[in-house]
Amino acid sequence: MAGSYASLYCHIIFSTKNRQPVLLDNMRGRLWDYMGGILRNHTCEPVIIGGAAEHAHVLTSIGREKGLASVVRDLKSNSSAWVHRTFPPLQHFAWQEGYAAFTLHVGLLERAKAYIRGQEEHHRKESFEDEYVAFLRRHGVEFDEQHLWG
Repeated sequence: MAGSYASLYCHIIFSTKNRQPVLLDNMRGRLWDYMGGILRNHTCEPVIIGGAAEHAHVLTSIGREKGLASVVRDLKSNSSAWVHRTFPPLQHFAWQEGYAAFTLHVGLLERAKAYIRGQEEHHRKESFEDEYVAFLRRHGVEFDEQHLWG
């Protein structure tokens, strides 16, 4: 084969440290845009980034050059540093350790985009914690609830 090709889409979910609702409305759009730039620097193509005051949903392609763990590590550390620089009152901002990531068939991208766009409305009815556990269960991920939140 002469070339290398990949179609790898991931839905990545992670929260702020201790799920503190610090991602305010006036900063989220800018933060999501900045995170998109980080992903592009890793040869990933962000499809949509969204979330609510205490967590982020990232739907992105994953480039052939980097592994998921290094992309998420850099995404979280670089976006955290950006929050510190851009919003000085949030000097103690941090993302929670860990994340969940799920592969996604290209045919489900529109459905996933709609889900991420509707996060604010969704979380009026369901907590982030319940949503996260539901994702893990739906995807058959084994976990220990006693150690889920660090």
